[in-house]
Amino acid sequence: MTRELGLERDTVLPRPARHIVWDWNGTLLADNDAVLAAVNKVCAGFERPAVTLAEWRAIYGRPIIHSYERLLDMPIDDAAWARVDAYYHDHYRELLPDCGLAEGALDALRQWRAAGGTQSLLSMWFHDELTPLVADFGLAELFGRVDGLQREVGGDSKVEHMRSHLRAQRLDPAEVVLVGDVVDDAYAAEQAGASCVLVSTGMAPRDELARTGAPVADSLADAINHLLPETGVQSLPH
Repeated sequence: MTRELGLERDTVLPRPARHIVWDWNGTLLADNDAVLAAVNKVCAGFERPAVTLAEWRAIYGRPIIHSYERLLDMPIDDAAWARVDAYYHDHYRELLPDCGLAEGALDALRQWRAAGGTQSLLSMWFHDELTPLVADFGLAELFGRVDGLQREVGGDSKVEHMRSHLRAQRLDPAEVVLVGDVVDDAYAAEQAGASCVLVSTGMAPRDELARTGAPVADSLADAINHLLPETGVQSLPH
């Protein structure tokens, strides 16, 4: 295992990437505090003790309903899931205006475009709320396509969303890399035939990310430097 530019690699990407599919929550958007507060709103609603970020990270996964079953130590039926969904999303929406972009996000997006790469955004946040948020951050023109969740309730794997996202852009998966922050991002990329780089700044523990075999970066600058083609474009400082 080697260390290069702060990036831990059990494996390297099998081929150069021409297109990046960016994840939003926990990757480009720094929302860990809002997520944890919303999770603890769920805990309070079910009269359960609050958890720390490390504790939530240890049980987080997709389908997300299983994470809440472990968190609340109970089976979750449709009625309970509706309560979880309301507690979480109502509180998260209250806190969302205070969330900013992850460190280095804008620089990474601009650098990839300057290097001649194309990029798009795929999020499991609700599409009708995602698109104005991306526009408010001044990012819309940097993406060839922005896709969010089209259903009223989410929490499942990103796999089918990733496949649809690539098909809509007529992209060759072999030339695509997904940059995300959770294990499901690596799984979705693999199932869609794409590569993946994971960042350790989001919702999953670093050692768990490393077990996927995907390269793991400690910042977006490290991730983008790893992906930049050998074009002589200056790497981002880190």
